[in-house]
Amino acid sequence: MNLIKDNIPKLVRKLSLPAMVGTLFQTLYNIVDTFFAGKISPEALSALSKSFPIYFIIIATSIGVTVAGTSLIGNSIGEKDKNKTICYFIHIIYFGIIISILITFLGLTYSEKIFTLMGSTNEVIYLGLQYTDVIYTGSILFILVVALNSLLHAEGDTKTYRNVLILSFLLNVILNPILIFGFLFIPAFGVKGIGIATILSQLVSLIIILIKVLNNNRVKEITINYLKPKFFYLKNIFFQSMPITVSICGYALAAAIIFTYVGQSGEYAVAGYGAGTRIEQVVLLPILGINTAIISIISQNYGAKNLSRIKETYFTAIKYAFIIMITSGIIVFISAGIITSIFSNDPEVIEYGKRYLKISAFVLPAYPVFFLSNGFFMALKKSENAMISNFFRNVLNPIVVFYIAKYIDASFETFFWIWVGINWFFSISYFLIVIYYFKNRLDKSSAVVQPTP
Repeated sequence: MNLIKDNIPKLVRKLSLPAMVGTLFQTLYNIVDTFFAGKISPEALSALSKSFPIYFIIIATSIGVTVAGTSLIGNSIGEKDKNKTICYFIHIIYFGIIISILITFLGLTYSEKIFTLMGSTNEVIYLGLQYTDVIYTGSILFILVVALNSLLHAEGDTKTYRNVLILSFLLNVILNPILIFGFLFIPAFGVKGIGIATILSQLVSLIIILIKVLNNNRVKEITINYLKPKFFYLKNIFFQSMPITVSICGYALAAAIIFTYVGQSGEYAVAGYGAGTRIEQVVLLPILGINTAIISIISQNYGAKNLSRIKETYFTAIKYAFIIMITSGIIVFISAGIITSIFSNDPEVIEYGKRYLKISAFVLPAYPVFFLSNGFFMALKKSENAMISNFFRNVLNPIVVFYIAKYIDASFETFFWIWVGINWFFSISYFLIVIYYFKNRLDKSSAVVQPTP
């Protein structure tokens, strides 16, 4: 595939599909964890649900590293600058190692306090820490996998990571019951076993990605001169990744705020809501796949100054994503009760999950604008714009919803209806901002850089 010349709709489909499949198995991976946690007890399911805001710090950091690596390496490839391409690849690995040490310290130090702030019972805190302590101990594996893979994504290879995620899912399906409940000489680790299975799967993923990258032609050109750390590249990576990492961490704050309010209805309400969000993640897979595609396409075309193709890529992606989300919302609304029953046999947990999903179905079509607009700005190396949008959606929006709900003493359902309204308002506003950016920034730049026929 030639990301600078090939037909845009065809490129979006070709790059999105492998990314969608890969992300599907990554999400199924989390669903398997949720499924087995539900088999342990409703408290274990609540603990795993509440661990999500804590675990999400690793996810946010991984996304920041991925976006920085993909956009900076992709721009360098578009500029046909071999030296910059190799240097950015080397330094994204250095950066990944440094940042993983930092988040490991933070995760092991503050997880218990976060569980407590969410109003968790002692049993839920105990079970949650069994999981998060293992995950944070092996966080460097998560970061190195995405750091290495950023080169492949920048080149338009989304298939390798897809295959790795499928294998990880299959390993998780096998390892989870063995490590949770015990088998032969292997003791029963309970909730801790879910974390151990994740770390082992990530280790296998790292080995496979490393082998693939070492066979890459660009990597074969690396000499010892490239290995010397250079502040210039680390600085650029930091300012490209940190805004998106910090802002996406706001999602962890949003989740913690929601769990705190939902927790007022009891730990079973938290368990039901947590199960519902797993389904929501599956539904959002196509959007995440499309987002991966447009970051690769836009970053290379921005480096090559093909500005008209950037606009076409964005609006093509929005059109596809909106149609998919409307269809998905209808399916989720109709099947909400059946889906939730997969994760728990408890009628109360199922009821809360069903009630959440029937409301969530109405906000799904609003999400594509948020994700794809962020991907658009990140590909243009404008992470600060994505950071601002994430602040509004992931920090300000939840706080506003929380205090409105507290003020009117909102029920479980009313809380999430307020959430739907706020998210639609934000998405429409964000879409208008992107259109303004096209007209007042990219269109004017296009008139300057493109020669007159």
